[in-house]
Amino acid sequence: MSMQLSKLTEVNFCDWDKVVDSSKNGVFLFKIDFFKYHEEKFNDESLIIYKKNKPVAIFPANGISDVLYTHSGLTYGGLVYGQDLHAKDVILIFQSLRLYYKDKGYKKIIYKLIPSIFRNYPSDEDVYALFINKTSLIRRDLSSVIELKNRPKFSDSRKNTIQKAKKNNVIINLSADFASFHLLLSSVLAKFGAQPVHSAEELILLASRFPNNINLYTAKKDEEIIAGCLVFDFGCVVHTQYLASSPEGRTLGALDYLLATLIQQVYQEKKYFSFGISTEQSGTFLNEGLIAQKEGFGGRGIVHDFYEWDLSND
Repeated sequence: MSMQLSKLTEVNFCDWDKVVDSSKNGVFLFKIDFFKYHEEKFNDESLIIYKKNKPVAIFPANGISDVLYTHSGLTYGGLVYGQDLHAKDVILIFQSLRLYYKDKGYKKIIYKLIPSIFRNYPSDEDVYALFINKTSLIRRDLSSVIELKNRPKFSDSRKNTIQKAKKNNVIINLSADFASFHLLLSSVLAKFGAQPVHSAEELILLASRFPNNINLYTAKKDEEIIAGCLVFDFGCVVHTQYLASSPEGRTLGALDYLLATLIQQVYQEKKYFSFGISTEQSGTFLNEGLIAQKEGFGGRGIVHDFYEWDLSND
């Protein structure tokens, strides 16, 4: 049975979201209202895959020169599909993808694999398809995740800073003050010569589109935000998309207290609490100080892999 590939356009936006909603490895990041909010920044090459005129998979992608990425505007990507597709279907889709993009002049695909905890049903058919297409692992980041029902105890250093924040009457709340948080986050990142991926306006827009998935929690002292955490809620997984603390917040242990509140109270019924990566330089350098803080809360490692697919390989 052949697969039909259709370029993503406004005409088939509904088909795209339908696949995401029924998929076994899709999350709200792939929904049109999130995925397309900054579309002007990318040369979009995304496809919807149809089988018997039914949308069965999506492939978020953008092109830069002769290289295709899945997707530069997303933390991870790749083929998103549901339980109805079997292994032979996925292999056939990969064959079709290779021919399609090769014909468009692309020489390779950088495939950003969806980490295992974000897949809500066994879905490694694409990983196998990558293998038989002779792809190469080119990057591996290490991310820290807590399994909330079976988490280790907090380290003594984390316990001490949490108690310090409590004694200093630090207050934790759900917040809608994205602008103030973004100012704090920007000031922290500026010390490292970096800036947030999202502008304050983009955060406000995305939070308005996904109120059940994007939430801001802040730690305040005397009505001033001294730490904050922007959370992406994926259902069984919650992820700390942005973390920031002011100098006063670091002195008082405000961020540790905020994270402890999220782990022990707000999200205690979730399956996983994800902190994100602690690696740099395409995964070759481990930031030991950064990962030590996450491990102090019980975070342990999962990998986030990137593959290079040479489209000239037969």
